[in-house]
Amino acid sequence: MPASENLERARVKDLPLTRLLPNLLTLLSLCSGLTGIRFALQEKWQEAVMAIVIAAVFDVLDGRVARLLNIASKFGAELDSLSDAISFGVAPGFIMYQWTLQDDKNVGWISVLVYAVCSALRLARFNTMLEDNSQPAWAKSYFTGVPAPAGAGLALLPLMLVLAFGTDVQWPPMVIAFWLLMAGGLMVSRMPTLSLKGLRVAPVWVAPIMMAAVLLIAGIATHPWFTLSLASMLYFASLPLGWINYRLRQIREAKSIVQ
Repeated sequence: MPASENLERARVKDLPLTRLLPNLLTLLSLCSGLTGIRFALQEKWQEAVMAIVIAAVFDVLDGRVARLLNIASKFGAELDSLSDAISFGVAPGFIMYQWTLQDDKNVGWISVLVYAVCSALRLARFNTMLEDNSQPAWAKSYFTGVPAPAGAGLALLPLMLVLAFGTDVQWPPMVIAFWLLMAGGLMVSRMPTLSLKGLRVAPVWVAPIMMAAVLLIAGIATHPWFTLSLASMLYFASLPLGWINYRLRQIREAKSIVQ
């Protein structure tokens, strides 16, 4: 085979660096989640929780970058799910176990296992639903169940509250185990939850939303644990709104079909 033809084939196989960027962000998310486990083993709780928060930031960025550059791929989607299973399915449960659940090893470890299984099932269902074209177009504005990063935030909420208000607060292991089971149940549930990528914002709300984003960033920079705890609680309180909004759209669609 001529050398020129070999060189041409090599050039065809070359990929632009931008195509690797989403996958690199996914791997950074995975590494950050694993680092949270390392900090938990060292009982560095602030660093452990912050590692999961950073993993969630990378997880958001990888999908946004892939869509922005129009380079989303099946490989990237599978890698993202595997990373999420570890960073948001395994790491948060392990952190909570090291923090307080090991005081009741049997119940505590069972809750960690159930949480991890629920996270894996939720991610597997999400992958299969990507190929489901039977749902109406507006349904893509909703998740089925709580997304894995949000589930991790809910799972870590008791620890974040302690970091925000002091170590004098004591959480019984049974309460933490129940909370972890509830977070896992919300992830694997069929409850519709709002997806930011599907939301449309009226022009009048652009400025207030930008101000809210600035306040959120400023809050995380100055009072990170209080701000993260408040954000997690507000998200938890908003879950019924997603279900109500979904049901109203179902009713409107049914009426339009009848008419």
